[in-house]
Amino acid sequence: MISKQERYEFRKARSRSKLLANGIVRPRLSVYRGTKYIYAQVIDDAKGTTVASASSLEKELKAKAKSGKSIDTAKQVGALLAKRAIAGGVSEVCFDRGGRIYHGRIKALADAAREAGLKF
Repeated sequence: MISKQERYEFRKARSRSKLLANGIVRPRLSVYRGTKYIYAQVIDDAKGTTVASASSLEKELKAKAKSGKSIDTAKQVGALLAKRAIAGGVSEVCFDRGGRIYHGRIKALADAAREAGLKF
């Protein structure tokens, strides 16, 4: 019997392999949604470095939001990440949802990043 975690790992590997198989040249915006917090980072796979990162655990976001697992917090994380990525010289990314459905907090983060200036 395949566990829930193994199914998640399979979906994550499948979505990431599709991104990498298409020969992406842009950095990828990788999102991890935990039960309490949300994390996002812009990764340049060619260089193997993280260009920018943001999470709902940061002090400036924790002071504004009452919970790390709300859609409003995800929007703030997306906007902050986009601001940091643009400051780091990245304006175009490809979105890596990490095996999760493009819905709820994941979608809110992506939409906020788009509104803040990232293109994907």
